[in-house]
Amino acid sequence: MYYKGQGVPQDYAEAAKWFRQAAEQGNASAQFNLGYMYRNGEGVPQDYAEAMKWYRRAAEQGNASAQFNLGLMYDRGQGVPQDYAEAAKWFRQAAEQGNASAQFNLGYMYRNGEGVPQDYAEAMKWYRRAAEQGNASAQFNLGLMYDNGQGVPQDFVQAHMWFNLAASLFPASEKENRHAAQRMRDKVASRMTSADLALAQRLAREWRPKTDPVAAMKRRNPVSSSP
Repeated sequence: MYYKGQGVPQDYAEAAKWFRQAAEQGNASAQFNLGYMYRNGEGVPQDYAEAMKWYRRAAEQGNASAQFNLGLMYDRGQGVPQDYAEAAKWFRQAAEQGNASAQFNLGYMYRNGEGVPQDYAEAMKWYRRAAEQGNASAQFNLGLMYDNGQGVPQDFVQAHMWFNLAASLFPASEKENRHAAQRMRDKVASRMTSADLALAQRLAREWRPKTDPVAAMKRRNPVSSSP
């Protein structure tokens, strides 16, 4: 309530106070939120080491958001020495719970051989799971894989569809990414027959985001609930 200013004036310091009390009692959501506030300097001084401490405590309890953010800290070397293998480890744990951002990052690491052996098939697997949830970055990279025939046979119809979707789903704040997707879509279109282009456009129009199957299963069979 204090963090979002719901029913009370927004007050990050007060929010941090209450998150801390819950976090110290082992509440994973509060631990994640407190870590997030330390990482961003909201209500507390920015402190990557403290952020890592609380992210780790939440991540070890299975909090997917904390696992993803812990992976980011290792990936960027914030609060810890940069360690791609450790980043991949935490991205994987979050990705396996259906976190689309973690799935995209894990796919990226497999495509580029960062912290894991380069493996285009694994990159495709994780890009696809994130892309199907509507992650525009994953959709763009999935388009690149189809365009280049990496991990899959080259397929301009699929490449065009994913570039087209990415171009429509990148937010207005990411103009460069949106324009890059549009350029790649148009580049692929120049190599397609009119029939294939029409098919790709129809597939993009009919596409709908899907809930990750693992995340859906967790919602049907929850092991715990957050307050």
